[in-house]
Amino acid sequence: MADTEPYVREDVRAFLALLEAAGGPPLDEVSLEEARAGYQALHDMADAPARDLAVIRDLSCPGPAGDIALRLYDSRESRGPGPVICFYHGGGFVIGDLNTHHNLCTEIAHQMDLPVVAVDYRCAPEAPFPAAIEDCVAATRWVAGSPTELGRPATGLVPIGDSAGGNAAIVVTQALMREAAAVPVILQVPIFPLASDWAKSQSVVDFAEGFVLTRAGMEFFEANYKPDKDDWRAMPILGDHAGTPPAVLVTASLDPIRDSGRDYGAALSNAGIDHVFIEVKGGTHSFSNLRQAVPSYQKDLDYVFAAMKMMLARHG
Repeated sequence: MADTEPYVREDVRAFLALLEAAGGPPLDEVSLEEARAGYQALHDMADAPARDLAVIRDLSCPGPAGDIALRLYDSRESRGPGPVICFYHGGGFVIGDLNTHHNLCTEIAHQMDLPVVAVDYRCAPEAPFPAAIEDCVAATRWVAGSPTELGRPATGLVPIGDSAGGNAAIVVTQALMREAAAVPVILQVPIFPLASDWAKSQSVVDFAEGFVLTRAGMEFFEANYKPDKDDWRAMPILGDHAGTPPAVLVTASLDPIRDSGRDYGAALSNAGIDHVFIEVKGGTHSFSNLRQAVPSYQKDLDYVFAAMKMMLARHG
């Protein structure tokens, strides 16, 4: 815990007390199957219900190790050319999938009135680093090519993701700067992302346990994902930020990897990149998937969408 008591919202405090009372073993003391089931159960219990949409359709695209499962979300049955949002789920590159973030993806599609393509990348330990990133890049390139299966010509890409998916949003953006896709990234939206080495940060000391994501959880994810911390695809803070597309960057004040996101914001500022920085005060990691259990988180997500719309109006 930090030396001075951190600000915690009342509904966040109630939810944290509920989690503490529920107990349960940490991630590193259960099987991989139990960890994945527990992640799904948390979102089933705590996230807001899925939105009704005109289109929710499973697709697939070619990937470096076989077909990649995708899911298309759209509030309209058909639409003309425009931006397409590419979503990469959280879960430390280990425990998430299309279903853990289904409700959130329906919310994004509903609020933004843009098509969303969620990517079911390969996870560790079955497929360690950089498999997940390779799949995210491949799928995003496929979307950029406006395949007939998508039915919506893409004029620009908006990579977005939470936690590990926030890392992927940054890395995909950097990868498509290095080797252009059919259409450009016009906005990146990393939400409580891992951008620099979390293990060296003060926030992981201050919020090591008791705030949804724990230090032990991060160690579990890293042990399974096996990232090369000297590789920009694992630590995108090492990439070249000059000329990178604009961003909406989101962190949470009670997040053990908060400082990693702040590091990325500083890198964008130092490179003169137009971006909006939002820190969810008194909130935790995973706030975007806990909106029913913590009602105030819906307003935070609404702010993110408002920032995205503003930035797309400026740069889209």
